[in-house]
Amino acid sequence: METLRQSAAEQFSEELENLKKQDSGKVPAGWQMSPQSVVTYLMGGKLKNNFEISPKYIGDRRLMEVAVATLTTDRALLLYGIPGTGKSWVSEHITTAVTGDASLLIQGTAGLGEEAIRYGWNYAKLLAEGPTESALVITPLMRAMKTGAIARIEELTRISADVQDTLITVLSEKIMPIPELSMEVRANKGFNVVATANNRDKGVNELSSALKRRFNTVILPTPNTAAEEINIVKTRVASSIKSLELPAEVPSLKEIERIVQIFRELRHGVTTDGRTKLKSPTSTVSTAEAISVVNNGLSLAAHFGNGELTAYDVASSLVGAIVKDPVQDAVVWKEYLETVVKTREDWKDIYRACKEIG
Repeated sequence: METLRQSAAEQFSEELENLKKQDSGKVPAGWQMSPQSVVTYLMGGKLKNNFEISPKYIGDRRLMEVAVATLTTDRALLLYGIPGTGKSWVSEHITTAVTGDASLLIQGTAGLGEEAIRYGWNYAKLLAEGPTESALVITPLMRAMKTGAIARIEELTRISADVQDTLITVLSEKIMPIPELSMEVRANKGFNVVATANNRDKGVNELSSALKRRFNTVILPTPNTAAEEINIVKTRVASSIKSLELPAEVPSLKEIERIVQIFRELRHGVTTDGRTKLKSPTSTVSTAEAISVVNNGLSLAAHFGNGELTAYDVASSLVGAIVKDPVQDAVVWKEYLETVVKTREDWKDIYRACKEIG
């Protein structure tokens, strides 16, 4: 049976193999390629054999260099930023490039207990045998320590503060005590942690100062320029069309530019020409949301249209992405439609489509 989504290691296996073959840099213990090759994998480029590596992150190269360099030290990496800036995407790809496996994942939630981070117990064995090593339930973090791999923790700030702090000993001493067995697990070379976090969601739990010191924080910003954001959306949408096998045409650059412009204007609270001040919605009008709007529009165009993305295909997803609060956001969106979209001669189609959606 074909999987819905391939892992980064499967999707970019050819690129990873070429990078390893062409790699002439020093490879740290537990890594599959040098830090320079990891950055090339993330940022894209042409190898000596003219093989083209596609960019996974479009933005400041120095940010990726700092992130990769952090993983060669004894400090863990924290990718921080508002929702939709590509933290999970970078986390998966940086881990894949370093170790070849990004599957050692802990998904942070408000109800996550410390047994999901440290270790758990097989209670049937525990009752039958008492506390033994075979009764342990190994977590992704413990497995990463034993194999010298990288563990990923998504949405670290969604985890309650007391559970977060169970990471302190692991990150500082590189050991995990198991007092029930009077033993400890020591991390092998190559072990590290890549965590992601944001400060915008409800239920965010701030990291303690003790835990913050164990991380090197890299803040992933929203794209600096419209051209950069358009390039990100275009690249990710083209990849989605291929992986989802959508019978739709790649959307025109004009349509992507228009969606990105709407998102940037609402995000920054001012029109592109700087003449009109705007209210911003409560929702996170991020690049990830823009990608989702285009993908949903393409799905409508493929299955209920002629395969070509139109304003009517975009409109329903666009309204849904922006109007999260039916009271406050609806007012912001209506004002934007009437004062900005309506006045643009070549945006009449998107104005009519959005008005129809309501």
